[in-house]
Amino acid sequence: MKSSVKFDREASAQEAGRQAEFIEKDKVLVRALTEKLGRRPTACTVTFGCQMNAKDSEKIAGILRDVGYELTDSEEADFVIYNTCTVRDNADQRVFGRLGRISHFKKKNPDMKIALCGCMMQEAQNVEKIRTSYRYVDLVFGTHNLFRFPEYLCGVLEGDGRIFEIWDSTDRIVEALPSERKYTYKSGVNIMFGCDNFCTYCIVPYVRGRERSREPKEILREVEALAADGVTEVMLLGQNVNSYGKDLSEPCSFARLIEEVAKVPGIRRVRFMTPHPKDFSDELIRTIRDYPNIARHVHLPLQSGNSGTLKRMNRHYTKEQYIALAQKIRREIPDVSITADIIVGFPGETKLEAMDTVDVVRTLCLDNAYTFIYSKRQGTPAASMPDPVSEEEKKETFDLVLSAVQECARERSQALTGRVFEGLVEEVNEQDEHYVTARLSNNMLVHVPGDPSMIGKYYPVRLIECRGFYFFGEIVSGSEENSATDQ
Repeated sequence: MKSSVKFDREASAQEAGRQAEFIEKDKVLVRALTEKLGRRPTACTVTFGCQMNAKDSEKIAGILRDVGYELTDSEEADFVIYNTCTVRDNADQRVFGRLGRISHFKKKNPDMKIALCGCMMQEAQNVEKIRTSYRYVDLVFGTHNLFRFPEYLCGVLEGDGRIFEIWDSTDRIVEALPSERKYTYKSGVNIMFGCDNFCTYCIVPYVRGRERSREPKEILREVEALAADGVTEVMLLGQNVNSYGKDLSEPCSFARLIEEVAKVPGIRRVRFMTPHPKDFSDELIRTIRDYPNIARHVHLPLQSGNSGTLKRMNRHYTKEQYIALAQKIRREIPDVSITADIIVGFPGETKLEAMDTVDVVRTLCLDNAYTFIYSKRQGTPAASMPDPVSEEEKKETFDLVLSAVQECARERSQALTGRVFEGLVEEVNEQDEHYVTARLSNNMLVHVPGDPSMIGKYYPVRLIECRGFYFFGEIVSGSEENSATDQ
């Protein structure tokens, strides 16, 4: 299905300039607020959901910092914004729960401003509930017009009343705005927005819109700037990265794009999220194989191992096709880790159909899988499908699938014991400050003795003790290395 959105690049450039003017106005307004408060006002961004939401939050935080706010993790800040997710119902409930709690903070601080954005705001019933039941919320906007946040912030600071602005779609991509990266050594890079797949259980195409790809040269410029700023790992982000480039005036495949990104000097590791099995090309498999700095991790959403269920899900592949693709990836790419998403209890799924999912997990011995019980999303075709299967039966089949996933993950992990891989140290271990946590190219986490000075650096790591989904290990040498025994 081709995208119906015609991307207007000239309008995007004009919009970027327009929002830059609002940023300058915001700076003046924040300086006035600073004088009024006798201190710098604080701002807090709270993110729910996927990596793309996290990237959007970096833009929001970057704008807030740029106009003069002091960023904080406290939700008692002077400006709090919730960047929401709506993939599952419990995500909605978490947001409403946080809104209820934050009302007490606003009573204590009349100057406090509260905003909501993201996917949840693209659903009319949620926006109406906030408008009528949470009258202390000052600003609401959606996924399509996030780039207008400087303009909306100006309206809030000028006291223009409550601002609610939700767009059904957009013909623009505006990336040339400030961004506050969470990490100095790694960063997400948006390569496309929206989705044209319309899986029957998924709300994303309705809240994120149709597919729009950024120009390759714009993406490469961003990656080059990140590398110049010390970033060594990038993750290319899109709802279906395999569809990248199909809407460009000069088409460019995702395989060609990731190859060019892998060539950027200073980029030691390239990841991507999320591909769709139906579009995973042989060209992409070869490119990953031929470039060692493209991560040996492929997240390949399965959703179900039963061909009939997959058809009802509108996934466009069969059980056999998925298995053949995963086996081809394993043959071509040594030490690749294949992980998946799995939905158990899709409307009408029988225990026998669910056992097909168990069969796929065991046949491929998946390295891991994010396994969920189906959650109905209003506005999707699956929400109206008949579902005679009881919640008790769904829980039983979920336990069977999860057990198979855990068993296979343990088997795949244990086979790596004793080997040496290159690990990027990401953080101090939360349970023991004498350890740091490194992530391998295959996405495995390894806890090794260390200290904060190691964060953002690469070390050869020997895997010693398998703990199922992660390892305890040791650094092979005491200094940062350029390579390791294995990829």
